[in-house]
Amino acid sequence: MKTNNSDPDYYNWILQLKQKFRQTQIKAAVQVNQELLKFYWDLGADIVEKQETTNWGSKFLNRVSSDLTEAFPEVKGFSISNIKYIRQWYLFYNQQSIIGQQAVGQLQDESLPPQLQDEIGQQAAAQLPDRRIEQMFLIPWGHHIAIISKCKTVQEGSYYISNTINHGWSRTVLVHQIESGLYHREGKTISNFSQTLPAPQSDLAQQTLKDPYIFDFFTMRADFNERELEKNLIEHITKFLLELGAGFAYMGNQVPIKVGNRDFSTDLLFYQTRLHCYVVVELKKTDFEPEHVGKLNFYIKAIDEQYRQKGDEPTIGLLLCKSKDKVVAEYALSDINKPMGISEYRLTNILPEELKSSLPTIEEIEAEFRELNPMKTKKPKR
Repeated sequence: MKTNNSDPDYYNWILQLKQKFRQTQIKAAVQVNQELLKFYWDLGADIVEKQETTNWGSKFLNRVSSDLTEAFPEVKGFSISNIKYIRQWYLFYNQQSIIGQQAVGQLQDESLPPQLQDEIGQQAAAQLPDRRIEQMFLIPWGHHIAIISKCKTVQEGSYYISNTINHGWSRTVLVHQIESGLYHREGKTISNFSQTLPAPQSDLAQQTLKDPYIFDFFTMRADFNERELEKNLIEHITKFLLELGAGFAYMGNQVPIKVGNRDFSTDLLFYQTRLHCYVVVELKKTDFEPEHVGKLNFYIKAIDEQYRQKGDEPTIGLLLCKSKDKVVAEYALSDINKPMGISEYRLTNILPEELKSSLPTIEEIEAEFRELNPMKTKKPKR
């Protein structure tokens, strides 16, 4: 019998059934993944224990792989390479104690910044609740292989597990974040947030920014200027947003600001959905100089006055520069009353000198840039 799409009640009911069944499929897949990982974990523990207590020989893992594959030929997870990964996975989270699961307690609370995780001792870490162990079973096996292949410590591995769960990272995104060293960069920006923002907003703002930022998704000439850098970031806005992190929404470039009888513009403007505030990003080709802070402070004030709406938290600023002296940056921020952070950026793709002649000149790029439309999503308040 054919479905009668002309009956809206029946059609809506069918749509509800389809949605419910899809949700059931997702839940079933998640449950299967969790049970499979629990089996892998127990298998890893058994393998390590048998290797310690028996003399079954150097071909033990090959025998395990062969026997399990023969018993379950339709299952791909019993290849010798995967059996080795299972053993490595178990050992990775038991670096302090090969036998027993007490060392799994080393998994750190994802709410803590990496630098604090590193300072937590073994005794305190072992007292973490059992739900931290269960986190390991909430991400796909392929993610675990990437983590144990590229991470060095339990704390680092736990950090990427937590972020994968919180942000829904695909394996490709996870690998990118590991290879870019996100664990070692997040929360490291020099800022005055603790003096200019109330808790917990100040802590969240600190963890939202990083240092340095890695711009490895485009190629620049060695003598690039700030407009060229800005233009490339805009053209690669999706990858730029990925590097900025979760919650950043792009609002525009060269955002107009009118103060008195003069016109100004910010380099880049974002809205941070987790912080519920605007983020003004200023780009500097040069090393950090104290006067950069004053200009950014001016822009933050203007955005607060002209764009901030009811319900928005105070605007924060992010100054991205080629390099900085930590002491000078901290000194420059000490008496600034607007919240801002100072971070470096890394350009890994600089065009060789011999290819520069084939590219347009700076003047040509700037002329093209001026044709870009400024932000139109929101008009300043009158």
